Amino acid sequence: MKNFPGYKCSLCGAEYLQGQVTYTCPKDGGNLDIVLNYEYIKKKFQPEDITSRTESSLWRYLPLLPVDEPEGDSTPLHAAGWTPVFALPRLADKLGLKHLWLKDESRNPTASFKDRASAVVVTRAREIKADVVVTASTGNAGAALAGMSAAIGQKAIIFAPKSAPQAKVAQLLIFGAKVILVDGTYDDAFDLSIKASNEFGWYCRNTGYNPFTLEGKKTAAFEIWEWWMRAHHDWHKNDSPLDNHPPLSIFVSVGDGNIISGIHKGFKDLLALGWIPNMPRIIGVQAEGSAAIANSFHANTEIITPVSAKTIADSISVDLPRDGVRAVRAAKETNGTYITVSDEEIIKSIAELGKMGVFPEPAGATAYAGLVKAAGSGGVRSDDPILVLNTGSGLKDVRAAMQAVVEAPIIEPTLSAVKKLL
Repeated sequence: MKNFPGYKCSLCGAEYLQGQVTYTCPKDGGNLDIVLNYEYIKKKFQPEDITSRTESSLWRYLPLLPVDEPEGDSTPLHAAGWTPVFALPRLADKLGLKHLWLKDESRNPTASFKDRASAVVVTRAREIKADVVVTASTGNAGAALAGMSAAIGQKAIIFAPKSAPQAKVAQLLIFGAKVILVDGTYDDAFDLSIKASNEFGWYCRNTGYNPFTLEGKKTAAFEIWEWWMRAHHDWHKNDSPLDNHPPLSIFVSVGDGNIISGIHKGFKDLLALGWIPNMPRIIGVQAEGSAAIANSFHANTEIITPVSAKTIADSISVDLPRDGVRAVRAAKETNGTYITVSDEEIIKSIAELGKMGVFPEPAGATAYAGLVKAAGSGGVRSDDPILVLNTGSGLKDVRAAMQAVVEAPIIEPTLSAVKKLL
């Protein structure tokens, strides 16, 4: 592909051509960034060539992706992305903010942000004629891979910790994937999936390992750019009204680090193309019980020290983040920061967002919990425009959601019983 010449190691900077590498840097194991040919793209496309498209999925950004468009236009593979942004004026008032929005990734085909990465990886698997695609997952990435694979008849194998929520395991099975539950942690499942992919020649989708996952996740940045540009005129022009306002602050929950790294990559692509004048501020939020990346950020180091992760937010419960270095840089290079929140704060945030008509899973509510803490400590100003990312549906983990509410009363089927209750 003319717009995709090769890869560059995020650690040592070594460059590779297509076909020379598949997953990580052979020299130091660093994550690979896919390099786009920005000059070629700029000569062939303008922002209007993208924003005028009628495709209502991540495939509207095909010129900025390192894969060809998948065959067929009526499968769930073509429904990933293009998720809505909602204004949250009541919560903004409560937090003393003037501008607050939420981008709801639960509207993806398998109800999580991970569909973006899986749609691109499955497309890449077809291009290289992979027979089987495998991944490790606490549930969402696996469900996304299983769903996207089922859409086009691709064989998929999922390694998940046996502690994964039943609703997520049910998705894996219903989509027809081969599911293998591991008596261990997500990190154990991750390591085993890589050993199996090497042994059997399977194509591995693993987050923070396969460079194409980042390319799928960066499409959320493109959508935020397009939404913000429509709402605030022409962001890509140097005389944009945005220049007279604080930059957009984006709150993202962080586990392995691949989502926040992907969003950062998307905005870096737009900046390199000259389609935006400046970067938004990216703020990562981690659970206190799984805060390896936040710890490194605040220690001002890119050395990621593993933790023994324990949090109700299973989607971001990670001992050793596989994309930690790029995740640290996502906040550091955008004047952002990292915030940690307790499980109690996460549970409370599930209920708060539910009252606004959004039902997040614990990992999705984590980002909002981080905003609450930032607003209370002066980490954001009242006039800062803020976008919170909800990464998945609360239906993925109903057991956790029930901890955020008071159980409904049971009454006799009589009007007097209703009156007594009221």
